[in-house]
Amino acid sequence: MLMRTDPFRELDRLAQQLTGTTGTWSRPSAMPMDAYREGEEYVIALDLPGVAKDAIDIDVERNMLTVRAERRPAVKADDVQMELSERPLGVFSRQLVLADTLDTERITADYEAGVLTLRIPIAERAKPRKIAIGGQADHQQISG
Repeated sequence: MLMRTDPFRELDRLAQQLTGTTGTWSRPSAMPMDAYREGEEYVIALDLPGVAKDAIDIDVERNMLTVRAERRPAVKADDVQMELSERPLGVFSRQLVLADTLDTERITADYEAGVLTLRIPIAERAKPRKIAIGGQADHQQISG
């Protein structure tokens, strides 16, 4: 039901980790995610530890879901000298193409403990349904 849009995203993520570069708005870093079906909905869980809730932006246009977030540096006093900084800062983004069988009008989002969880219901038109078979007795004939 979900499709990755950039096959080189993981390679970019690895290169950013090795070089220590941070994401920018024009070239954001990838964010780790899990996607799975749970009952009658798809669930997408994105890791965004240390990101403020108001720094997360979620958009859906047709069947393209875009999640952007920014992890800003913590405010430090003038007399603080950083000894080690391994946590990535900057802009993170993920785009997913959603199948037509998902109901993009009813997506819900929760953010708890650094994990953004999106729930996307399966559209009613995509759910299996029984079709009744009619017979001759079910049709009225008009004679004239």
